[in-house]
Amino acid sequence: MRGRLGGMCGRTAQGHPRRVGHFFIRAKIWVVSANERPTGQPSQTYDSAFLKACRREPVPHTPVWFMRQAGRSLPEYRKVREGTAMLESCMRPDLVTEITLQPVRRHNVDAAIFFSDIVVPLKAIGVDLDIKPGVGPVVAQPIRRREDLAQLRDLTPEDVSYVTEAIGMLTSELGATPLIGFAGAPFTLASYLVEGGPSKNHEHTKALMYGDPELWADLLDRLAEITSAFLKVQIEAGASAVQLFDSWVGALAPADYRRSVMPASAKVLESVASYGVPRIHFGVGTGELLGLMGEAGADVMGVDYRVALDEAVRRVGPGKALQGNLDPAVLFSTTEAVEAKTDEVLAAAAGLEGHVFNLGHGVLPTTDPDALTRLVDYVHTKTAR
Repeated sequence: MRGRLGGMCGRTAQGHPRRVGHFFIRAKIWVVSANERPTGQPSQTYDSAFLKACRREPVPHTPVWFMRQAGRSLPEYRKVREGTAMLESCMRPDLVTEITLQPVRRHNVDAAIFFSDIVVPLKAIGVDLDIKPGVGPVVAQPIRRREDLAQLRDLTPEDVSYVTEAIGMLTSELGATPLIGFAGAPFTLASYLVEGGPSKNHEHTKALMYGDPELWADLLDRLAEITSAFLKVQIEAGASAVQLFDSWVGALAPADYRRSVMPASAKVLESVASYGVPRIHFGVGTGELLGLMGEAGADVMGVDYRVALDEAVRRVGPGKALQGNLDPAVLFSTTEAVEAKTDEVLAAAAGLEGHVFNLGHGVLPTTDPDALTRLVDYVHTKTAR
């Protein structure tokens, strides 16, 4: 699909159009945190419903976005990705921009999520891996011995220059709509690296964690450095918030999480604290870990669909917004059923300090896109202040 995407107009500082890849973009005049007002200039995203909710401030309506909203269920996504491998798509600013914008145009969501993959920074530093359709990330040389750590060098901004370029293009197009950057958390990245691919039981991962705690700690610390650098690149390029995905950490007991994982996640979240952008933390099957994950330093805790939000706030404690948490499978039911289950989520969120409506996991690939559009409209209408 090279060369088939529509052009997006922009201008240089001198007022002349400038083209990068297949798109015209606007030159950035200043760099500033998305949560701080630029000196003498209003910030476009600062007063957005999404960032207000993350800051636990009053909102005009409950903001909505969806994990895996950038593609997956959209026919326009499948069309634009035709013939292009996943990792290549993540490294082409023109495709990243178009795919990120597609759900914003179609669904009227309150925030865009940067189109990428959690293994992109690993690929960028030279780890031999690929994303195989129907399988997921597959690593050629799993990390199971100390000498295998040599695969993990530091990540530099130059390694992911396509990310900086794509975010510059996106922030020009999105205007007042915030862009969420993201990264995989150290445990989830370690699981892929140690297992060599997706795993149901994480047996190699846990064997390393329990059997060689020093190597495990060094592995997670190195991944924390890489993840921190990747998030910093996204924030400095213009992302308004970041989400740390710990997709597989629900496989751990709380004591193991506190001892063997939490320090690395806390290091990542602390590394970007000075930027002042909201930090969201999300994992699957993490009901028993919500309090500990909150302690790791997030401003917003993502909650999967297994725990009601009024119970989640009890586990997380005060001082944090919550994000979630409609079961994505509900979207396959009738409109009436979707609205009824949405009402349950909104009722459970009624007493929260801040709430960002989301699914309790990612959009399933065969979801009807119109169901997502209707859901956004329903939440906006139902919660209008």
